Amino acid sequence: MTMTRTLVTGSLSSSAQPVLRTTGGLLLRPWEHTDVPVFLAAYRDADIRRWHTRRPCTEGQVRDWFDAYRQDWRDERGAHWAVTGDDGVLGRIALRGLNFDDGTADVAYWVLPAARRRGVASQAVTALTGWALDEVGFCRLELDHSTRNEASCRVATRCGYLLEGTKRSSALHDDGRHDMHLHARIQE
Repeated sequence: MTMTRTLVTGSLSSSAQPVLRTTGGLLLRPWEHTDVPVFLAAYRDADIRRWHTRRPCTEGQVRDWFDAYRQDWRDERGAHWAVTGDDGVLGRIALRGLNFDDGTADVAYWVLPAARRRGVASQAVTALTGWALDEVGFCRLELDHSTRNEASCRVATRCGYLLEGTKRSSALHDDGRHDMHLHARIQE
């Protein structure tokens, strides 16, 4: 029996990274160089720092990250979007660790303080999930977060990501190792 890949190489990189629209009117668009200051400022927020230990320290590092994000799309390793609304950039969402053989990927996000508790993360995760599962054809998306991050747990659950278990001592944070909840959505 010959196994075939779940997704075809070139199916993403053959076109520009799409702009996705949420049901609430937000846009998920590729990062632009004009977003550098807001992206850098986001990583100065205590909550974003609490849950994300890899962070840029200078505008030059952010520009390098944005260049790497564009390369991730071309190499079909990942896709990174700014979540935007009438007030400009509200957050970040990404599809990382693209595995075309198994049809799997990981979802990651953060939301700026002024945009929290407004459904921004849920709208972005829902839009990205629909695109990845229904349009691209991924079979499984995973979303993990610290067991201490109750807000992310609520977002995952609200967006239909079932809690599958706890990965013990799975991620290093500033205050030490954290257990991580693993949630997943599968193509129905």
